[in-house]
Amino acid sequence: MKIFCYAVSKLEEPYVLNWAKKNNVEVKMIEAELSSKNAHLAEGYDGVSSEGITPVDESVYAEFEKFGIKQLAIRQVGVDNQDLDAARRHGITLTNVAAYSPRAIAEMGVTQAMYLLRKIGVYQDRMSQGDFTWDESTISTEIFNCTIGLVGVGHIGGATAQIYSALGAKVLAYDLAYDASLEPYVTYTDLDTVLSQSDIISLHTPLFPSTRNMIGAKEFKKMKSNAILINVARGELVDTKALIDALQNHEIGAAGLDTLADEIDFFGMNKQPKELPEDYQVLNAMPNVLVTPHIAFFTKLAIRNSMEIALDDAKKIIEGGKSRNTVN
Repeated sequence: MKIFCYAVSKLEEPYVLNWAKKNNVEVKMIEAELSSKNAHLAEGYDGVSSEGITPVDESVYAEFEKFGIKQLAIRQVGVDNQDLDAARRHGITLTNVAAYSPRAIAEMGVTQAMYLLRKIGVYQDRMSQGDFTWDESTISTEIFNCTIGLVGVGHIGGATAQIYSALGAKVLAYDLAYDASLEPYVTYTDLDTVLSQSDIISLHTPLFPSTRNMIGAKEFKKMKSNAILINVARGELVDTKALIDALQNHEIGAAGLDTLADEIDFFGMNKQPKELPEDYQVLNAMPNVLVTPHIAFFTKLAIRNSMEIALDDAKKIIEGGKSRNTVN
């Protein structure tokens, strides 16, 4: 059995090699993300895996079909960059890694929230100018006196709920699906209540056409003027212009963003500051905004699990089995 892996970094290679040796499977790795320009490299292989960050068009699935490849294992949760229907038309089974380490992403969201809650960015901005004073505008609130609002409580949202609950915070949750196992940690309610009553609002919902820009000008006006928005899910869930307006007009207090709507143009790259998108430059200049380059997942456990789970699924489907991680 031979599997072709796209978008494998040097850091990930040892995990792939260990899996290949353990499973007696030949694995070829390249650093480039899967695209229509390099899909031909998988010819002669039985299966394929890729990070799934870069969008692909139907020609990729058609080429795989021509090679006799029947699956594509995506090594992340989101599959919004894949055309599920097109893959199905060409006989390609798509799998994702729904839970490589929910705690990794949950902990990053909480870390960003605590940083912003304690106004660390504001203090650092002042200190860079020699100002070591504090005043009423920078006074903080302990986390156990805060109300947390979670939009989406799946694997990651559920882990986030447990952390905040353990810290003593009141946790409100909005989700279309009810999970009784989360009752000890959350109070289920509607979206308007989450937006209007929460001190920290954390997004943990997939990106669908129905959720694109679900947080926009109207939603920001429902939030508390000191509310903190955390997005460690997908950038397109938030209307970036509306977010900037809400921050500049003091409609909300702060934002922690591990993902941006236009991140594919520069995250993971090394660019000159003047080459970066204007919206990023505006947000990054605000001391009450914390931007990280989509690295909430970036822990040793998450990397190992994302590689091994995806490759396990590829092997299983190649051998004629089924994966519970199938998304199409």
